[in-house]
Amino acid sequence: MAGIADFLDSLIGGFDLICYSLTIGGLFWGLFVLRPWHHQDGYSAVLLQKTISLLYKGGFWLAAAQLFKIILKVWLMTAVLERWPFPEFAGTTQFIGGIIRTILTVVLAGYCYQYLSKNPFSKQHWITAGIVALPMIISGAWLVHGAGRFENQFILMSLTVIHQLAAAAWIGGVFQLVNLWLLRSNKQISAGLWPLLLKRFSTFGIASVAMILVSGLPIALQYIDTWNGLIGTGYGNLLMVKITLLAIALGFAWLNKSAVAEFGFSGNNHALNNRVPYYVEAETFVLITLLFTAASLASQPPAIDIPGLTASWQEVLNTFSPQIPRTSSPTHTDLIAGEAGRVAIVGQVPSLAATEWSNYNHNIAGIFLTVMSFFAMLSYIQKPGFEKFKYWPLGFVGLGIFLFFRSDAETWPLGPIGFWESTFNNGEVLQHRIATLLVFVLGVMELSARITKNPNSKLPFVFPLLAAFGGLMLLTHSHVGFQAKSAFLIQVGHTTMGIFSLILACGRWLELKLDRPGKDIAGFISVAALFQIGIILMFYREPLY
Repeated sequence: MAGIADFLDSLIGGFDLICYSLTIGGLFWGLFVLRPWHHQDGYSAVLLQKTISLLYKGGFWLAAAQLFKIILKVWLMTAVLERWPFPEFAGTTQFIGGIIRTILTVVLAGYCYQYLSKNPFSKQHWITAGIVALPMIISGAWLVHGAGRFENQFILMSLTVIHQLAAAAWIGGVFQLVNLWLLRSNKQISAGLWPLLLKRFSTFGIASVAMILVSGLPIALQYIDTWNGLIGTGYGNLLMVKITLLAIALGFAWLNKSAVAEFGFSGNNHALNNRVPYYVEAETFVLITLLFTAASLASQPPAIDIPGLTASWQEVLNTFSPQIPRTSSPTHTDLIAGEAGRVAIVGQVPSLAATEWSNYNHNIAGIFLTVMSFFAMLSYIQKPGFEKFKYWPLGFVGLGIFLFFRSDAETWPLGPIGFWESTFNNGEVLQHRIATLLVFVLGVMELSARITKNPNSKLPFVFPLLAAFGGLMLLTHSHVGFQAKSAFLIQVGHTTMGIFSLILACGRWLELKLDRPGKDIAGFISVAALFQIGIILMFYREPLY
């Protein structure tokens, strides 16, 4: 069961940040964007109630997530130490800080539920809610990397809280934009509020992003002191992923701002109503993934602490260098023979058979995806005969079957370790099993969606949602072990594929939502991202040390 606890710990961290963004971002949205006390005649009660509802529900879920994180840590320590971790754990900063933050979050959510929701136009109640939120925001300082440092502790803790606050203000505001559009599309609010609040949030969002950059730069410089630390460690790699995701999100934000500016200049609201809502949805995919990446980053040792385990930039580049795909596999007998030495706690002996088995699995999966995506790109050619290539998602079904038998050969159905035992006691195996099921379902759903003629079907939206979840899995996927350098060289390939999976998801989502020519451009970018994932897998080589 320790495997499940370890896997859930990485996921609950991302969920915690989502809830924090809903709560703090909702509070900032009300205080600085809505400012309801100035617009009592312009805002409907529905808008205020929905806004405040997201705020306090996010708070209650945040408290639950924080409490669950503590339970998971107790679970993990009990499994590892093979004894109850109390009373020692009760005296740690993590436990005390977690309990205090849980209580303070419940107080904030309770105030918003009991008082703010009943007085949504009251400036006093909004300001009071902000004051009540302040201790909860500050309490997070004891739950970050900086709290465990001996140097610059206070500065790092303060900067991290400001960084989280700015991110929550921006991302929570984007969540509120999605809520605003749903109310607008259902005609529950005035149509004029959509461009008005978009324009207001644009200015607020710029200030939030500026604060993210200003607070994040000194933190990064403190934790990463060399270029190799940025390129050759898990911490540096995930930081670069965060920067990439931030750039993609800012690209969507720029498209939104351009549409708002065009509306203000010419009065043309076509882009405002037919493109911006879907850009906001795609931006939401990116920002949610960014939050999970940030949670994974928090579990990594800072690069400055592991100078002896840092990979060089040449080793990182070699991970992506073109090589002839491996099309022959070692026997299962050879693989099992080397497992005892490979997984030994002391005196590990690398297994050549295990490395070649893994390379074969990745390379064949890459061939599957590369061929599939090539046919998928051909399906966008608007000429007779090319429509038959729409059946390309069948490749996912074949890939799912292949992975079912090959992904973890030391476990059922090929190996001696049972299905349930391996699934619940190894977080990596659990993630592989989920990914295998995901691939198979992805193929079945997308094939059905592409051959179904019903324009009102929701089935096509399953593919981008599952692809986004797959990208999230890759970005939170960890290879835990004592060989941090080799684990990182595996991780760097997964995180790169995670970014392309997110691009795949956003492209397909926008293809389904946008009008032409944006629809066709987004669709082609989507399958081109799938092609890039295939190329990475086809050249994959596991480190030999």
